[in-house]
Amino acid sequence: MRKIFGTDGARGIANKELTVEVAVKIGRAVASLFKNKGTILIGEDTRISSPMLRNAVSAGIASYGVNVVTAGIVPTPAISLLTFKKGFDAGVMISASHNPIEYNGIKPFDRFGFKLSDETEIEIEKLVENFDKTLPEGDKVGTVSHDNSLSDFYIEHLTSRFPLNLSKLKIAVDTAFGATYRTTPETLKKLNANLFLFGTEPDGTRINVNCGSTHMETITRFASERGADVGIAHDGDGDRVLFVDEKGKLVDGDETMLIIARYLKEKGKLKNNTVVGTVMSNMGVVKAFEESGIKFVRAPVGDRYVLREMLKYDAVIGGEQSGHIIFLEESKTGDGLITALMLLRVLTEKGVPLSKLHEGVEHYPQILENVPVKDKTIIQKESIKDFIEKEKKRLGERGRILVRPSGTEPLIRIMVEGIDPDEIREVAFRIRKKIEGEM
Repeated sequence: MRKIFGTDGARGIANKELTVEVAVKIGRAVASLFKNKGTILIGEDTRISSPMLRNAVSAGIASYGVNVVTAGIVPTPAISLLTFKKGFDAGVMISASHNPIEYNGIKPFDRFGFKLSDETEIEIEKLVENFDKTLPEGDKVGTVSHDNSLSDFYIEHLTSRFPLNLSKLKIAVDTAFGATYRTTPETLKKLNANLFLFGTEPDGTRINVNCGSTHMETITRFASERGADVGIAHDGDGDRVLFVDEKGKLVDGDETMLIIARYLKEKGKLKNNTVVGTVMSNMGVVKAFEESGIKFVRAPVGDRYVLREMLKYDAVIGGEQSGHIIFLEESKTGDGLITALMLLRVLTEKGVPLSKLHEGVEHYPQILENVPVKDKTIIQKESIKDFIEKEKKRLGERGRILVRPSGTEPLIRIMVEGIDPDEIREVAFRIRKKIEGEM
């Protein structure tokens, strides 16, 4: 079992689980995979601990004789795109995405902008535990420099890819005091949008706190008070985005993919007529895909697994209910700003309210429970697995159950979905009590 990396990079409470010492070792391990190959790019979100960890990772890389260029505060997807477009040999993002402020993370990318494979991350873990202690000296030590122009390149690239005229739209934006605090507003301003901005200060003490895509009540209220046509809410590192329509109704990641997939299908641009979602995707939305004549493939939770299925089925769209959506023709990872631009393109071309575009999509009731645990392997206990299987048989075709360990936090996540809200609530309660009773 991996000790450092989860479903989305190395993550933990900064200075407790993710220490400076660990960050230096990860930097050396990443550098050892790319030594003699050039320069590694590093970006960061606004967290208080991000400069500390960025310096530690940079020091680890440079101590191995590899050069570093820092981009400052940029979204995670910008590091993916810049690594590939600017010819860096690897990229690293310092961020814990949607997690609370005390967390942080280290996400490496290869030179093509893809997140590293499970096998490569396992190799990094081995190098962290047994790194080569023979380090370069003198002029063989790597350099660390900063490039202020990189975030501007990202903005210019996206405005050139999406030359939209948004002057007729009133758009409310919540960047969660995080990494998109500048890039999303600046991009939309260049496209003539009428903006109402919230959470656009780079404040690491407020990142994701009662705002952003994990707290949609904030953008719902903010957009409604200003009469916005659409509300956009990012998470802390900008790889996710969720929306609210002009009536204040949530448009989640699955619905966003449905809207854009329908549009691309009309244009003859939905490759293989296939979209990849996850096991968390709502049964009602999956039904809407099928009724639209679009094949829907489920992947395990985690964007790397979504990407794997996208490559397998040669699909151009894949993503998660949480708003982490990949458009392979634009980026190698989920990009909240690209997703927003794709949706805004549909809105401007169709000339109809957002509410019209997801009208009639039925969501089956869904219960989500998080059970805090000290050891996530508890889910492998036979007694718990047997109990869950019995609950699945009891629920039958009236719904479905998914119980899994979180890839980023010490939690067991329970999802129960079905026709009867009372029934699924009882099922989720029984499973929670079973897990808690086995601890």
